[in-house]
Amino acid sequence: RMSCMECIFATRPVDTNFSRVKMFKKIVLATLVASAAAFAPSPSFGVRTNTALNFEYGEYDGELWDNEAKKIVYEKWDPNQPRSTRNFNPFETFKGNSPDASGIYPGENRYKDPTRGDVSFQVMMDERKEAEERKANPKAGDVPGAPGCKN
Repeated sequence: RMSCMECIFATRPVDTNFSRVKMFKKIVLATLVASAAAFAPSPSFGVRTNTALNFEYGEYDGELWDNEAKKIVYEKWDPNQPRSTRNFNPFETFKGNSPDASGIYPGENRYKDPTRGDVSFQVMMDERKEAEERKANPKAGDVPGAPGCKN
């Protein structure tokens, strides 16, 4: 048989405020543990990885990319070899654009705006004559669809 006090506590409803506080504490604790894991160092913390995947930029990357540099790259260019960052025609245009110092065109992955030299009207006219001479006397193998050409 229960005493009067036991009877009161046995029939008393559960304190809803106490259970809500207890549940709130559990939620806060779970949230703190989850957010702390976001700031924990990864297992390879401090180890550098190569994200460039061994990408090799051109010879004049980060240097002055003027007509003289382009002529040097053009002399080394072999249209019969596959096109690469070290084997491309710096005077070839693609969709109206000229390549950067690595042979990459604007809009393509890894394009870098090259450092260009100053030009005057007379320099532009001299470059135009050189371009006309190159067009009149292309390198052997410089045909559309050649391995070293973009077009």
